[in-house]
Amino acid sequence: MADELKRRLVHASGSGLVALYLLANYLGLGLTWARFRILMVLLATGALVLEFIRLRIGLDWRLYEVLTREYEQNNPAGYALYMISMAVVVVLFQQDIALPAMLMLSLGDPISGAVSDNSLQRIKPPKVLITMFLVSTVIAIPFLPLVAALIAALGATLADGVTLEIRTYIVDDNLTIPIYAAVLAWFAIEFVPI
Repeated sequence: MADELKRRLVHASGSGLVALYLLANYLGLGLTWARFRILMVLLATGALVLEFIRLRIGLDWRLYEVLTREYEQNNPAGYALYMISMAVVVVLFQQDIALPAMLMLSLGDPISGAVSDNSLQRIKPPKVLITMFLVSTVIAIPFLPLVAALIAALGATLADGVTLEIRTYIVDDNLTIPIYAAVLAWFAIEFVPI
């Protein structure tokens, strides 16, 4: 249980990246969206390098034992997928779409995890789905028109609540939550009358 709490706190710390961008932008500190994109690509690259070293060379820090789950021992860990998905949405979308998608992962996922029983299910129970949808909607409303916020929250909820399996590989929701949310938000803004 203590390790789960640590994982959730580390997960939530990713919201600091969004706060960094918003605060720097508000204070006029020169962290433009283009520079933030570069920062996110560098962070994702760093995570990939660490994962390569962990999986191929055998870096065995205690931190990995605490913050990775058993099924991640021989597969890419959630933190790397987390950074990759955040970098993808930052590179592909503008800030009004990317920032709430990032927050849905960094805040929505650990909150929905707190009401979950942490068992692997094809579809999570309704209370988990509802929690993720409500939290994601609240996160998205300051950034997006209401309809787009609801549709983005639906994307995050589907990514979090429906286990995607390709062959025998379970696709981690750290990879899918921001991507689903951002893509659906973009479609809503482009194609749904708002």
